[in-house]
Amino acid sequence: MTKRDEQADVLVIGGGTAGFGAAVAAGRQGLRVLLLEATTKIGGVMASCPGMPWGGGYPSDRIIGGLIEELFDRLASMEPPAAEKRVCTLENFGPEIVYDHDLATLTMFDMLEEAGVRVRLGAIALEPQMEGNQIRSIACCDRTGPFTVEAKIVIDCSGDGDISAKAGVPYTLGDDSGNMMAVTISFHMVGVDWARAFADPDPYFQKYAARGIADGRLHPDLAKLYLMRGFHDGTVFCNSVHLRGVDGTDPLAVSAATQEGRRRCLQVAQFLRSDVPGFERAHMSMLSPISGVRETRKLQGIYRLKGEDIAQARKFSDGIVACDNPIDEVMRAEAAMTHDAATAAGEYYTIPFSSLVPAEIVNLMFAGRILSADPVAFASVRGMPQCMAMGQATGTAAALAIRNRVKVQNVSHDDLVSSLSDQGVNRLRTI
Repeated sequence: MTKRDEQADVLVIGGGTAGFGAAVAAGRQGLRVLLLEATTKIGGVMASCPGMPWGGGYPSDRIIGGLIEELFDRLASMEPPAAEKRVCTLENFGPEIVYDHDLATLTMFDMLEEAGVRVRLGAIALEPQMEGNQIRSIACCDRTGPFTVEAKIVIDCSGDGDISAKAGVPYTLGDDSGNMMAVTISFHMVGVDWARAFADPDPYFQKYAARGIADGRLHPDLAKLYLMRGFHDGTVFCNSVHLRGVDGTDPLAVSAATQEGRRRCLQVAQFLRSDVPGFERAHMSMLSPISGVRETRKLQGIYRLKGEDIAQARKFSDGIVACDNPIDEVMRAEAAMTHDAATAAGEYYTIPFSSLVPAEIVNLMFAGRILSADPVAFASVRGMPQCMAMGQATGTAAALAIRNRVKVQNVSHDDLVSSLSDQGVNRLRTI
């Protein structure tokens, strides 16, 4: 077989919102960027749970700026508009962005292309080749066979942190007992009469859910039905089906959960049609192609963001994005879900860049849900807008490291924060 080698200044592993942010930011700095995405679509959770709102983008009711604001502005300026800001119906979540899923992913591909990013879909990073405390190259494969990528900087945005773990970065799985948050299968109902469907003030449809559970028509974990108005009139996004006890690092477990979750989604759709006013003529659409995984590895960075940092609304000197998302716990060991306020009303904290950088590997960073955080902090930081901003920070830091010929651990925080500010990232207020 012909040996295939590729070179890049920056290799981004994973095309979710974090990987998108990292790749676009690095590409706009004039770097040669290669983005590997294992599936056929970028977006991460956007792809596995199509139509999932972008929540958490407005701490203190001000958008965090940067690439998420640019993406929103591009969509909102279309004719007709393809995105809008709405107040979330669920307590403590604040404003969110709802959008046309297909136009959003199309626009993200456009932005990657404009930044000069080479995107390889259906490509998997397999193994890092180490040279001391540096990644020399990454062994990869696609459907045509193996290939190798040599890169000056590697940014792991894979969601699971496989390459970082294999490179020797310590990590934890789940909470302190190893329990990971439930995975989710979502879908839309199309053709819903919104006025009738949302006439009941209970945002969780609990009296209907209780009836379905009592009759054996709904799974017992469906005590709350998370139903939200979709972007298009008459559509409802159902984010209700969560499966506990799934190891998101195990492909077989994720596959089995996907099939079971899709069965439960069908049960919910049938129940909505038969029992909930406004859904009588609706039908199911946009069923998740695979389980949306919330939590697996949390890598060990220079600094581990902690629950007390969030409670105290700490604003780090190397903070790269503001956040006030609630502590959004989804069925770790038990069926309970919480989304308690993370900070005092009107307050926020910042996510430090040092939570995206390992202590030892000199040319590796990570972004998204694999950042260094304890279980409480993780439950707050994992929103898609913040993940995109984390990616934007690492892509920008890669340019600073290469330009100044320094380790990623030695990137100037002042220069990074200044560059992000120039890119429109809104850190709100700092200490």
